[in-house]
Amino acid sequence: MTMELYHGSNVTVANPQILVSGFYKDFGYGFYCTNIEKQARKWALTKRGNSIVSVYQYLPDSRLKVLSFPQMTDEWLDFVADCRRGVKHGYDIVEGPMADDQIWDYVEDFMEGTISREAFWVLAKFKYPTHQIVFCTQKALETIKYERSISL
Repeated sequence: MTMELYHGSNVTVANPQILVSGFYKDFGYGFYCTNIEKQARKWALTKRGNSIVSVYQYLPDSRLKVLSFPQMTDEWLDFVADCRRGVKHGYDIVEGPMADDQIWDYVEDFMEGTISREAFWVLAKFKYPTHQIVFCTQKALETIKYERSISL
């Protein structure tokens, strides 16, 4: 079953690539999308210049190694902390909640040991749902097909 995904940027991304940027993200390096159009629009609006949401059809492939976090858990927190530290993983695709700017501050505090795991969970209550899916390998990118773009 296909799923519609969105990517917010300042350009149309018809041919997604895995870019290794200068900083680590929640689930490591890869091409990040979301199944929440409003969230992709917010991502696009934070970019300089144009604000464009690219839309894709995603067809899961059972042969790929996928890690999915349906919600924030201790395992999610440990995985995000490791990825943000630069620890590499062996997954083709990782999916789950996003550590937005406020949550990221709490993750950093947890990583530095200034707050406990229990304190993180008290502070990290989401006001709205978030979602991200990252395509970490070329094989993973082959599961998405560019459909169109929306200029904001």
